[in-house]
Amino acid sequence: MASILITCTNATCAVPEAHRELFKGSEDLVSSADGWEPGALNLAQGLAMKFSTPLIHGDVTRLLIDLEQDGETRWSKISTKLPEAIRDKLVTRLADKFRNAIETRLTEDLKRHDAIIHLLIHTAPLAEGEILFEYIGSPNAAEIAKTAADLLPSEVNASAVPLIDETPFVRWLTTNFTSEKYGIVRLTVSHSFFLRSVPMRWETVKKSLIQALVNATKG
Repeated sequence: MASILITCTNATCAVPEAHRELFKGSEDLVSSADGWEPGALNLAQGLAMKFSTPLIHGDVTRLLIDLEQDGETRWSKISTKLPEAIRDKLVTRLADKFRNAIETRLTEDLKRHDAIIHLLIHTAPLAEGEILFEYIGSPNAAEIAKTAADLLPSEVNASAVPLIDETPFVRWLTTNFTSEKYGIVRLTVSHSFFLRSVPMRWETVKKSLIQALVNATKG
């Protein structure tokens, strides 16, 4: 079985105490899907537990700093008001730390394993009941994505396609880790499951996703 790395960028809507005054009056926005990806961390944690692998995830709301972005696009209308010196510190303490942890893990795994699959876990306002597996890199990434999509219940609309729409974070990954052993599968699950239990309960689809990925990575 391939070595598995699991990351979740927009995992939480937490606001560090030092920046709570900045977000005063915007609490509803922060806790909404604008501030994080509801359910993504819960799914990523379940996968990490099942695969017995560490999880690397973001620790703050993306309205403070978006770990998927680079440059000025990482700042929201709220956080762009911060002085440049403070924003520079946030990049170092949060964005750089996040990427450094991934780089360390991938560098070690590329030395020790014949194959690495990097699962990027997301939720998003996709169509009701939609689950999207996007793949790039090593050939087994495509195989795993397609197999996992086929193994999911018929009640969901699951599909597997090449990853074309690269965020700056994904572009960083594909630029810095070009080994033929390294493959990426970006899994994006519709908010409808976590927020409204449509077309099935979140715990049910989460269990199905975890088992599908376990079976798809065997051998």
